[in-house]
Amino acid sequence: MAYATAWLNGQLVGGWPYPYNSFRLDLTPYAQAGDNILAIRVDNAPESARWYPGAGIYRNTWLVTTNAVHVGYHGSYITTPTVSSEQASVQLKIEVENKGNGTQTVQVATEIFELDSTSRKASGSAVAKISSSTVTVSGGSKQSVNGSTTVTSPKLWGPAPKQTPNEYIAITTISSNGTTLDTYETPFGIRTVEYDPNKGILVNGEHVPVYGSCNHHDLGSLGAAFNYRAAERQIEMLQEMGNNALRTSHNPPAPEWLDLADRLGLMVMDEIFDTWNYAKVENDFHLIFPEWSEADLRSFIRRDRNHPSIISWSIGNELAEQSNSTGTATAKRLQDIVHEEDPTKQVTVGMNNAGANTGLAAEIDIIGLNYQGEGKGNANSGSFAAFHSKFPNKMIWSTESASTVSSRGVYLFPVTPGKSAIVGGGPGQGGDPVNNHVSAYELYAPSWAASPDKVFEQQDRHPYVAGEFVWTGWDYIGEPTPYDNSSRSSYFGIIGEFLHSHLYVPNSNSSPDLAGFKKDRFYLYQARWRPDLKMAHILPHWSWPDREGQVTPVHVFTSGDEAELFINGKSAGRQKRGQYDYRLRWDNVTYTPGEISVKAYKNGEEWATASHRTVGAATALNVTADRTTIDGDGRDLSFISVAVVDEKGDTIPQADNEITFSVASGPGEIVSTDNGDPRDPTPFPSKTRKAFSGLALAIVRAKAGSSGEIVIEAKAEGLTVGSVTVAAA
Repeated sequence: MAYATAWLNGQLVGGWPYPYNSFRLDLTPYAQAGDNILAIRVDNAPESARWYPGAGIYRNTWLVTTNAVHVGYHGSYITTPTVSSEQASVQLKIEVENKGNGTQTVQVATEIFELDSTSRKASGSAVAKISSSTVTVSGGSKQSVNGSTTVTSPKLWGPAPKQTPNEYIAITTISSNGTTLDTYETPFGIRTVEYDPNKGILVNGEHVPVYGSCNHHDLGSLGAAFNYRAAERQIEMLQEMGNNALRTSHNPPAPEWLDLADRLGLMVMDEIFDTWNYAKVENDFHLIFPEWSEADLRSFIRRDRNHPSIISWSIGNELAEQSNSTGTATAKRLQDIVHEEDPTKQVTVGMNNAGANTGLAAEIDIIGLNYQGEGKGNANSGSFAAFHSKFPNKMIWSTESASTVSSRGVYLFPVTPGKSAIVGGGPGQGGDPVNNHVSAYELYAPSWAASPDKVFEQQDRHPYVAGEFVWTGWDYIGEPTPYDNSSRSSYFGIIGEFLHSHLYVPNSNSSPDLAGFKKDRFYLYQARWRPDLKMAHILPHWSWPDREGQVTPVHVFTSGDEAELFINGKSAGRQKRGQYDYRLRWDNVTYTPGEISVKAYKNGEEWATASHRTVGAATALNVTADRTTIDGDGRDLSFISVAVVDEKGDTIPQADNEITFSVASGPGEIVSTDNGDPRDPTPFPSKTRKAFSGLALAIVRAKAGSSGEIVIEAKAEGLTVGSVTVAAA
């Protein structure tokens, strides 16, 4: 909603230029009895962001009615200064606003309840109360009320899966002479966060490595308009990988997104700006930064500071002025504002070029390094050690790491023998500039970036680093590096663009509906971030009609410590991972049709297995839904996956059949389709789309207010029709 401006009944009410921030306008002076006309104009100029920013109104808009005396906008602030297993102190500041003309004396009281994670409502009896305070507020003014209480035996909020994300809700009532004027709810969590320069993040006294990802705000084929279920699904799939932290790259998220992080138990680096004083693209935030940066920053902090998921604020990313005095002065000004609004959390910034001797590095609370920590491109080492030596009392983390690129299910030969390589169009460089593909061996990255393997090694060599936020968890619209001029969406994502995958089953002997929708990289991160999960993943697929007799390297990602590879039942050797090895490689395997399988071990015991077999001709479409029951509210979604399969049910890894989706019966509609191919220019609302690497997707919702069974069909010429039924309730 860039440069949003509102009129009521033809009269200008006001607006807010930064499209990602939240704001409120008072319509009261312009309202009239009977019908009213509200008009909102937005101006999403071209070249306003380096990624797809969206257009129109893409965050929820609410009409709020209150008494003249009420809790102000973002008018509650909760902190928990002391926390133990026996008790936690809770301090609450409430801002009472009087929009009326006369002075009012009111009573302000608060009760604290446990928050039910499903209903998002107060549960049971109050666990604590803040005694009523009397405050007098003049007309047209605000007055703050401070209170405190103690919660005994508190249930702490902590990141999943090691801790539990318990939440509370403070319900504040403003009353006058026994009449309730306003009720205001503030969800919050009780927890402690420490920033240790030698260990990293400690939550509730427990060290929690940061296994994070950066993610842009769009929801793929759904566009930029926020949808709760789509965002929930993205986060759930990241958690399946072992992701426990999120960076809001590079702007304030939808507030509901933070609600999800609170509920599901993820740590958040909440970021506000991609630019400060200088442009990255012509119409970005630099145009209004001098006038609006303080107002935006204060509004952003006040909106988000009660969320227990937020462990750090980020005030910028890869700023042009990061290495000069302008950047230092700007960082100090912004960081001081954050400390005023929320002194409980430390501040970071993503530095891709600023060195350890810069003023910005000295000024900022947390050293945030984009790519330089592990070493850019082919560099054998990075800047972790220099920053740690210069600032031994500051925590360090990778605010952006890896930026590996790949096309899901596409494997190019020969494969680089190295741990990481810069993507290019030559032999062994992983790129195909003719077809705009990047090899899915997950070893290739742009010149500033690196493979996951290289990042993992540098983190292990520098164990004081708190962790990483990998670029990116999900593919997104825009920035299709390395094919910027001819593709539509990114190659960076660990999870291929907007597709659904069923839960990975490590011991499965066939591929349909198991791992195909995620990029292979998903399992490399899962092997590292979920070391107790019994899993093994093998690549590439094993259907190469043109490669018989040719060398076709086989790589295995596993949480085990060794593995044995079999080609048509014959051992190709057993390997044990070295200290800085994060995959097992059989680089001299000669392709023979049939089956490849791997048996992984851990501490000498069998751990997990995986396999691929050569597929036959395509015979059918296998259609599945991520959920077969959805709400009939017109907003809830079911993600319908389609795999092109052979007679055994195996996905055809190179299939590109044209698939047509339809609602065969019932009160449903297809919102969009996709296939995860960054090159595909087909409009997202199209009901017909080619499969990419054997897979395609349709997103379905019920018509608002309806109920009943929705039958979704997928058809392709010469293949058995597939269908699935989704119930709207």
